This record gives sequence, C-alpha cells and structure tokens, in this order.
Amino acid sequence: MAEITAAAVRALRERTDLPMMRCKKALVEAGGDEEKAIAILASETQSIKDKRADNATHEGRIFVAMKDDGSQAAIVDFQCETAPVASNEGFISLGEAMAKQLLEGPGAETPEELMSQKAPGQDRTLQEVLDELVNKIAEKFSVEFVKRVDGPVGFYIHHDGKSGALFQAEGEPSTDPVLRDVAMHVTAIRPTFASAADLDPALVKAEKDRLSEEARSTGKPENIIEKMVEGRMKNFYSEQGVLEAQAFAKDETKTVGKILEEKKLKPKAFYLRVIG
Repeated sequence: MAEITAAAVRALRERTDLPMMRCKKALVEAGGDEEKAIAILASETQSIKDKRADNATHEGRIFVAMKDDGSQAAIVDFQCETAPVASNEGFISLGEAMAKQLLEGPGAETPEELMSQKAPGQDRTLQEVLDELVNKIAEKFSVEFVKRVDGPVGFYIHHDGKSGALFQAEGEPSTDPVLRDVAMHVTAIRPTFASAADLDPALVKAEKDRLSEEARSTGKPENIIEKMVEGRMKNFYSEQGVLEAQAFAKDETKTVGKILEEKKLKPKAFYLRVIG
C-alpha cells in the first residue's frame, strides 16, 4: 500500500476544497494517485444525492437579477436543508450565477433547462457547479422556481433572503421606484391576483348580482344602485386578494391600482416566492 503523506492530503484538499478525512480516504482507495482520488471524490456526488433524496428543503434564498434599465428581470428560488448552508458563500455564489444566467442567457422555462446551461464565465454547466457543492457540503439542494419577465418590472427581496417578488406592470419602460414599492407590497401582503380581470368571471358576476339585488331592496334609483354596487365590488376585490384593489402598504389612503395609475402603469403579474 502506498504511503499517504500529510502533504499529499493537503494538496488534494487544496484542489477539491473537501474535508481532510475524505481526501485521505480517497487517496488510500486510489493508491496515492491524486487524479484517481479526484475521480473517486467526484463519483460520491450521486451517492450523497441518493441518501438525502427524501430530506426536506425548508431553507434557502431568493435570488433576483435585473437589467439596469428595468427592461427585464429574473428570479430564482434556490433551497437547501439548513440555515447555515443558505448563508454559505458557495451557495450564494451559485444562486447569483443562476439568476444572472437566467437574465442574460437564452432564458429557461424550467429549473432543469436553466441548470443545463453554462454558468456565466465558466465552461461548466450550472448543474455541474451544483454537483460540486453537493459533494462539498453533503446536503440536498433544490431549484424550486425560475422565471424571467419583461419590464416594466421591479423586485424586492426581504433582508433575510427568504421571501421576495417580481412585479410586472403594463406601460412604458420605467425604472420608477414605485415598481419596487409594489414588489415590496406583494412580499408583505401576499395578494392572490394581480387585477380583477384575473378572477373567475362567474364568481364576479355572482357577487355583482347579489349586491345588485341587495341594493335594489333599498328602493333607490338605478343610477345610485350602480354606484353602490361599484363601491362594494372594490371591497370584494380586495377581500379576494386582488393586488390593484388593495390599500397600498406605503400609503393606505390609496389603492395599489391608483398609485400605479398616477405613474401611467397598470398591474400585469407578480411572482412571489416564500421559502419555508
């Protein structure tokens, strides 16, 4: 059996950034051949994945990348098992690389499609970078959601990185701070729909019919009834979680729709992610 020196273990540790004991074990198995030891260490990735396949990922971070002119933005929901790993430099670096590639690359409809693409500035795919992280940390990782949208768009990520949103508006290209403010509102209030048009038409009609019948029982003129119904429908939309009908978190005297209207914008869609 070849003698495995401390210097050989340190050299392998420097090349792989893996624990000393794993490096020594791989060198022993490889008979002291460093290249074979590296191959052995790399082959352990799938074994780690298999062992941790059933583990839950309740930690992680939301990553966003956006063009300076606000014309496009991308969001990635990257999860792991434990809180310390979510703060790991390698984890954060990979999350940022995913968001950057999603924004600047050809785009991706699924996490798998994104992970098959080359990492920015590297010859390796994002999946290969992730596999290396799995090998180093021995934890389960999951890319839960990816999305790229066209502007006008704004984003907000909470200080702990565990919740965040992209908000997409209709209107002329803009970098107005209101887009970020609405994304922050979405993250805090968690609406269900962007606009009333997103609600089930049958549900809306049923509520209007109910309110109309109720208003007519007062004996008021039809034009007054219409205004009564219109006012009550605003409350209905807010109760249903319609973003544009909600009181704006930063100025509750106005709705989100009104705040956007003042900037010649309308809500189009939002993408909210909350880890855990």
